[in-house]
Amino acid sequence: LLSCGVAFADSCEGRCEEGFDAGRKCQCDTLCVYYQSCCSDYSTVCKAKVTRGDVFALPEDDYLDYNLTVEFVTDEVPVADPTELPTVPVLVDTTPESKPNPEETLPELPGTTPDGPEEPEELCSGKPFDAFTDLKNGSLYAFRGKYFYELDKTSVRPGYPKLISDVWGIEGPIDAAFTRINCQGKTYLFKGTQYWRFDDGALDPGYPRDISEGFEGIPDNVDAAFALPAHSYHGNERVYFFKDKYYWSYDFAQQPTQADCEKSSPSTVFKHYAFMNRDSWEDVFQLLFGSRMPGANGPWYISRDWRGVPSRLDAAMAGRLYVASHQPRRRKSRRQRKRYNHHRSLNLGFWSWLQNDPDSAGVESDGLSGSTCEMLQSVYFFVGDKYYRVNLRTKRVDLVRPRYPRSIAQYWLDCPQPGEEST
Repeated sequence: LLSCGVAFADSCEGRCEEGFDAGRKCQCDTLCVYYQSCCSDYSTVCKAKVTRGDVFALPEDDYLDYNLTVEFVTDEVPVADPTELPTVPVLVDTTPESKPNPEETLPELPGTTPDGPEEPEELCSGKPFDAFTDLKNGSLYAFRGKYFYELDKTSVRPGYPKLISDVWGIEGPIDAAFTRINCQGKTYLFKGTQYWRFDDGALDPGYPRDISEGFEGIPDNVDAAFALPAHSYHGNERVYFFKDKYYWSYDFAQQPTQADCEKSSPSTVFKHYAFMNRDSWEDVFQLLFGSRMPGANGPWYISRDWRGVPSRLDAAMAGRLYVASHQPRRRKSRRQRKRYNHHRSLNLGFWSWLQNDPDSAGVESDGLSGSTCEMLQSVYFFVGDKYYRVNLRTKRVDLVRPRYPRSIAQYWLDCPQPGEEST
């Protein structure tokens, strides 16, 4: 009887909907895979598969080819010859060739103060944005000058713009912003030598703080930043910072515990990520979000490691994590097939095992027969009035139609295009 009682206590039978319980030896809640605290029978009793709604045959845009490698012309000469780039993509290239000369000093960009009265804020003016970030509740905000906007899927929500100083308590413009992808989902705003941290829109006590103390090794006056999750609780969340023609990575030393997560409302973005984590993509997450030792690393050249992305960014933001389906396409010509197979052999490599992944096979049978699945994580880079979308795995600008860069005003703000009647 005692052994049966212990076995029942360590089981997920009847506990799948109970949530986290600190008094239990093992857990059955939706985050137990991420925190590696699940009971042994979790996968058979509670674990959900990725559903049809989480698989996208063509995420966001019509990809010409997921694995097609192309060379892009940037605004400066590449630091290294393209043939030196590794055929197996990594999140950060730590080879000495990628780093600037230690004796090279990083230029401080002078601040610009407009002469005369400030121009009124106009949504479709084409002026560059300073920062983009999605908040804990899933809301997406765009910062420009003294103002900020809340965006929906295609345009700006009613009631905007609003003054940054009225809502965030900081006199705009800001330099960069990001929101950590964990259950707490705290938002960070950067300006000059300081940064502010917000929890559900409320400023945390003790802020602002100096960047040199909270993010040692990261320069002041950054141009852009975006955050990535950890592959599991035993990994480190990462933030990329960009300034001038360089970028840095910063790995956080700690994450909220599973008990901490129960004390606050969960982050919408993290809930989606944690759900994807339940479906045996751990090895893929390790490739995308694998971490090093906590702290700062860099600088590296943007032009070297983020091919097709101009230097001197204005803003950056991580997009949604997708499971993309490679659906059968029309038969290509012999020349097209030869070119495609050549690039596929260079870029798929260790990703080919996904074709035989049992969970992926289950997805395919649910309306995706004949397709293969691949994890996609997009990153958006904003420069002037244009933006680029980059595949995090390959660190290349996505090859889609119409091509990047694209108009921020058209695709993010729903502004009238030349020749259209404004309403």
